[in-house]
Amino acid sequence: MRQILVIGSGKSTSYLLKYLCDHAFSEDLFITVADLHIENAESFIQNNARAQAIKLDIFDAASRFDLIKKADIVISMLPAHLHIDIAKDCLKANKHMVTASYVSPEMQALDVEARSKNLIFLNEIGVDPGLDHMSAMQIIDRLRENGAQILSFESYTGGLIAPECDNNPWHYKFTWNPRNVVLAGQHGTAKYLKEGSYKYIHYHQLFKRVEPLSIKPYGDFEVYANRDSLQYKDLYQLNQVKTLLRGTIRRSGFCEAWHVFVSLGMTDNSYSMIGSESLSHRDFLNAFLPYHPSKSVESKLKDALQIDAHHHIWEKLESLNLFNNSSYCGIKNATPAQMLEKILTDAWSLTKTDKDMLVMYHKIGYKMNNKNHELNSNLVVIGEDSTYTAMSKTVGVPIAIATCAILNKKITQVGVQIPIAKTIYSPILKELQDFGIIFNEHIKIY
Repeated sequence: MRQILVIGSGKSTSYLLKYLCDHAFSEDLFITVADLHIENAESFIQNNARAQAIKLDIFDAASRFDLIKKADIVISMLPAHLHIDIAKDCLKANKHMVTASYVSPEMQALDVEARSKNLIFLNEIGVDPGLDHMSAMQIIDRLRENGAQILSFESYTGGLIAPECDNNPWHYKFTWNPRNVVLAGQHGTAKYLKEGSYKYIHYHQLFKRVEPLSIKPYGDFEVYANRDSLQYKDLYQLNQVKTLLRGTIRRSGFCEAWHVFVSLGMTDNSYSMIGSESLSHRDFLNAFLPYHPSKSVESKLKDALQIDAHHHIWEKLESLNLFNNSSYCGIKNATPAQMLEKILTDAWSLTKTDKDMLVMYHKIGYKMNNKNHELNSNLVVIGEDSTYTAMSKTVGVPIAIATCAILNKKITQVGVQIPIAKTIYSPILKELQDFGIIFNEHIKIY
């Protein structure tokens, strides 16, 4: 029996574990899920005879390594900064490893040793990064094989709430780690290429620089630049393009309102607030507004934003219970970002019956047969409920398929890898169609 170790059992593991359990007998698998809190894991594996949940303190190095050395392959579903310890253990124990996270410099530094040991460390195999790589490279490779010259490349992804469950003025709920949403954009200056000009957006301007996006029949969205798009010139071999931009999708109006938190400093994660555990929501908001002996919090905020109570931003802020003097986050030594995260989690958590929506969109300009073309490719996946979400499906199923492909020696590229090679993405994208993860394309000539 082939042993798969999954470390971490958060929201994104429901479909991953379902796939592995469903294929346990046909693929001769035994799945061990290790986490400090195993309640999720136990509910996901549902007493499957080929699966078990084990308590693990990830910082207990001896126990962690003991589990890893018993596995044939390890899937790390931990926060990104914890992957490196798992990777080092995998090197020591000669085990393959799979993660959904971006390749960090520390992970890339393990490439030579992983290659020397014929180990596969496959990263960026979730949704974004992951599905974005695979679907984009499938189009790009196909176009090039047909003689096309790629002129521009844009790619956008967003985890949103399904239209039928959209019941707040932000048109948004958390479908993945709330901390990552609150801290979005703080990794550094966004960089991209637009019509031959290099563009740079500092975090404090990021949510003011948005562009509209319409996807029929799902309506109007907006996009903002995500991270360093320029690195994809080499990664996707797009050195001749005039436009190169990767971004995040939100519903129209979200970013303008989110900029309020950024501009006031409420997303800062660099310091702790004094007496944070005793601050009401209203006190928290007031802490970022100027002192005035008589003006209310509402008046000061309207003055700062230069809006009135009829503005769509005001409606969004009111919906978060921000002005309540009786609601408390209750977090000791909290950073502003942690306080904001708690307030938003109370307002934006999925209810049991809520369905989420994953949207991905590529726009590729190319020249072929002396004519310019624009190819639009979009993916929309709707979740089943708050457990089996679209986000969990589009993260977890690619990971599961790739894991089995490594065990079955269908993926053989050793070292630190991401899924941009045809031999990796083709079989995965083909099987994903069985799960309703299908990209729709439209081409126009101009």
